Amino acid sequence: MNRSNGDDGKGIRMPEMEDELERKAVIEDAARIEDAVREILTSVGEDPEREGLLRTPDRVARMYGELLEGYHVDPSALVNDALFDVEYDEMIVVKDIEFFSLCEHHMLPFYGRAHVAYIPKDKVIGLSKIPRIVEMFARRLQVQERMTQEIAMLLDEVLEPQGVGVVVEGAHMCSMMRGVKKESARMVTSAMLGNFKESPKTRNEFMEHLRRDSIS
Repeated sequence: MNRSNGDDGKGIRMPEMEDELERKAVIEDAARIEDAVREILTSVGEDPEREGLLRTPDRVARMYGELLEGYHVDPSALVNDALFDVEYDEMIVVKDIEFFSLCEHHMLPFYGRAHVAYIPKDKVIGLSKIPRIVEMFARRLQVQERMTQEIAMLLDEVLEPQGVGVVVEGAHMCSMMRGVKKESARMVTSAMLGNFKESPKTRNEFMEHLRRDSIS
């Protein structure tokens, strides 16, 4: 391995050097976004130097850093040690998980609620981890269909349960603000794995949970 700045003499980069490089990368990425925003403002006939727009490129860069932070989340680190051996083999449902995402086609928001269920085989996952998994996939450029599948597949991978079910309801600004301009249209997608796919009884039980009123 070639030695470079920050090596400890054995060709291994030191942690403090990694942190510094990461900070520089973030700054460089932000600067590129700011330049692109200024170009967009000019292209639509605006003046990026007028008072109201002076800090807009910086604000947009920081906004994208937040809205797209899911790219930088390690699923293994997110789940961490939050898997527990529990003798339980009935359905577990976490519903009404709010999410906000950006459509990859127009980079406009879509938002709504995700409902997640699984039937354990040997392990259960900590309650807070399921909304965090939804959040991780939502904070990327997405299409709702893929996001729904990704949530189900990750839970299936880490838990190896009897089955997983995911239903996502979303409102898409790309169809509300432009195009057909249908403000009330909502999209519903689902991903069913294992028992949820094979057993109508299991799938219907999940849907019945979704029809029930949430705890106020």
